Amino acid sequence: MGDIKDKTILHLQCHFGQDSISLSRLGGKVTGIDLSDTAIAAADELAQKCGTNTQFICTDVYNLPNILDQKFDIVFTSYGTIGWLPDLDRWAKVISHFLNPGGKFIMAEFHPVVWMFDDDFEGVKYNYFNEKAIVETYEGTYADQSADIVQEYVMWNHSLAEVLQSLINNGIAIHQFREFDWSPYPCFRHVEEFEKGKWRIPQFGNKIPLVFALETQKKSS
Repeated sequence: MGDIKDKTILHLQCHFGQDSISLSRLGGKVTGIDLSDTAIAAADELAQKCGTNTQFICTDVYNLPNILDQKFDIVFTSYGTIGWLPDLDRWAKVISHFLNPGGKFIMAEFHPVVWMFDDDFEGVKYNYFNEKAIVETYEGTYADQSADIVQEYVMWNHSLAEVLQSLINNGIAIHQFREFDWSPYPCFRHVEEFEKGKWRIPQFGNKIPLVFALETQKKSS
């Protein structure tokens, strides 16, 4: 992201605001948004404890243009976000709407190839392409797989072509795109840490991508 001091930053799907607050502490003027009122309440409390002026708004991504009237130097999102969104063209329109001309959209996300496999990575279970909503019931949460919680989730898998083309179609140019054969989080089953802070699925090793990242820029005209 480079030097973000005094840059205005919009953090989409910020959850409880940990990354938003970190960006504030690096000098950014940050607004974080998330659908969960519980997460936003926790984010506000955490920002107060950290002594930052990070702003938080409770809303879904698609509704944000109806309640926020501001433009930003950077729009940012990361890890486990777009899978909750059915329509990436609408998502890209929101990003374009909030970016200043020449502003950057920066994203890091789990690779869609990972979401094709069953939870134990024993075989391909899901379509790589966004064919339809994926409805599943899970025990526990991604933060605590042993939690005594049973919930139904509705998710969508988005191919790389869908991600990139939605941005291109809305006036956002791709400047950098990278894929990584490791994850910075041990959020999948059976992963192993092969280097400090880097996890892989043992039977796949470095043969499949687990994460992708991109840097883009809104066209000036």
